[in-house]
Amino acid sequence: MKSSLFRLASAVTVVCGMAGLWSCKDYLEVTPLAYNTTEATFSSLSGASGAVTGVYDLLSGDNTYGKTVSLYFPYDTDEFIGQSGASQAGRRAIARYAESSTDAEVENGWIALYQGVERANICIKYIPQMPQYAAGPDSATLHHLHGEVLALRAQFMHELIRNWGDVPAPREPSIVGKQFPNEDRLATYTQLIADLDQASKLVLWRSAGSAERERFTRGGVMALRARLALARGGYYPKDGREDNRAGDYKTYLQLAHDICQELMSTRHTGEHSLNPSYSDIFLSINHQQADATHELMLEVGHGTANSAASSDSKLGYYNGPKLNSPTYGTSSGAITVAPPYFYAFDSTDLRRDLTIAAYNRATTTGGPSDNKIGVALDKANDGKFRRDWHIPAVTGGGNYLGYNWPLIRFADVVLMFAETENELNGPTTAAVNALLSVRRRGFGANQANASRNLNLATQAAFRTALQNERLVEFGGEGIRKYDLLRWGLLGTKILETQASINKMATGAAVPTFYGNLVLPASAYYKTVNGEVQWATSFYKALPSVTPAGTTRVNWTQGTSLTALGVTGPAGTGLAAEYVPGKGKELLPIPQKTIDATPGLRQNMGY
Repeated sequence: MKSSLFRLASAVTVVCGMAGLWSCKDYLEVTPLAYNTTEATFSSLSGASGAVTGVYDLLSGDNTYGKTVSLYFPYDTDEFIGQSGASQAGRRAIARYAESSTDAEVENGWIALYQGVERANICIKYIPQMPQYAAGPDSATLHHLHGEVLALRAQFMHELIRNWGDVPAPREPSIVGKQFPNEDRLATYTQLIADLDQASKLVLWRSAGSAERERFTRGGVMALRARLALARGGYYPKDGREDNRAGDYKTYLQLAHDICQELMSTRHTGEHSLNPSYSDIFLSINHQQADATHELMLEVGHGTANSAASSDSKLGYYNGPKLNSPTYGTSSGAITVAPPYFYAFDSTDLRRDLTIAAYNRATTTGGPSDNKIGVALDKANDGKFRRDWHIPAVTGGGNYLGYNWPLIRFADVVLMFAETENELNGPTTAAVNALLSVRRRGFGANQANASRNLNLATQAAFRTALQNERLVEFGGEGIRKYDLLRWGLLGTKILETQASINKMATGAAVPTFYGNLVLPASAYYKTVNGEVQWATSFYKALPSVTPAGTTRVNWTQGTSLTALGVTGPAGTGLAAEYVPGKGKELLPIPQKTIDATPGLRQNMGY
């Protein structure tokens, strides 16, 4: 009988689990070996390497970053909205903040993440015990593998903490009959940050020959450590309050600051840097290749197109623009923009039309069409993962496209530095330059516009600008919800966004990047060479004469937009059942785990 925490997960056991660790991933070809015991597995470098690959394997697939953790857990926020409709169950319940402790999707994510912790714990225990670890030709590689699994455990635990709060934090392989109670998240983060300090000394830099993109390098480990330090020093939800914060928070802001400053100093050595082209970052994911300047510090490696639920991702099928095309296949378009988010961007910010796809390729009178069709604002989707960007095109209705999930980008390092520099020292030249280096990149040839309407004069003004910059820089990357939580602002931003949607639906003035504006009710577009070209401004009143040869769409008004503002138990709107102070900022611990683990405390509200 396994520990009750992991019994539900069918987690890996020391004896039989290693046989299930092996997989062939596009980032590393692994030959399955018939290891049946830990002694055999950790008797050779190849066995240990395969075991570590098995830990990475738990990052991929439907239950983690292939779908549930990346596409279900981060919504709804002031950025994007999970699949529309009343809460029901599963992904809609999560998005509407109406999930229950018996929800299968919540349970699936919990199980898979703890399976990852268990596999990591096995490797962390046994790799350092290998005779080859201390000396010999395999020693350096085994040290690197040890650092990788320390980082992987930290990633799995970070995901558990930010979604569930105070959770069990086992640091050794599962023991028969052992119970794991809730552990204070601050204590868990403190230990994980120490683990990552050790890991950063064990793994290699990318330039030193470490496998890049889909494996931890020293840069990736350091960036993760900064991210965890920022979480440790931020606000956190507990017992219905969002304003909890440890008294020693500045210690961790300083740590995040110093790590990011060190990472930024390596740009001249070619380790990692900002890609001068924002679009290249995401085209590289859609084209399944490395980005030019290694801004993508760590990606979750997924299988090739039309792979399996256990190893691939639904990125570009579940989300992205809705398609029904003979050339590009079909996709769901299940994640839609929170309409006010469109207006958080400057009109010349190139990131807007990459992050938000205001088109589909829908069935027309003549059948499926390859032409793009302009859509109403509330029908626009997240745009960084697009099936119609896949090379080669994937026809039909297959769910899996092989797209990687970006876990850490160098832009995050730069903006974490800017944030902590401001919080510790105010809006110094270093803080301003860091923020502007990311922002200017988003404007391409229009970099002169990057500073307009931007107030960086005081610490409070800089903080607001930084929070808005992270909103427009990381849209659709599963970051915004957790930023808002560590700032203690999730409830505030949800309520503000709901109010703005209701104003839009009635034609009232709404807050935008340019101040309060009455937005056009309609928009007009042309289709030129299969592409949508908008013929009217999204920021000004409509022209008195309809542009010739254009098609009209309801842009900010209509029954669908009205529905997005409907809240309450039967509501279909953004975060429809969210109520501040009820504890729903966190997910419920699965009821089966609660029932099987005496002393394990359920989160408030469930």
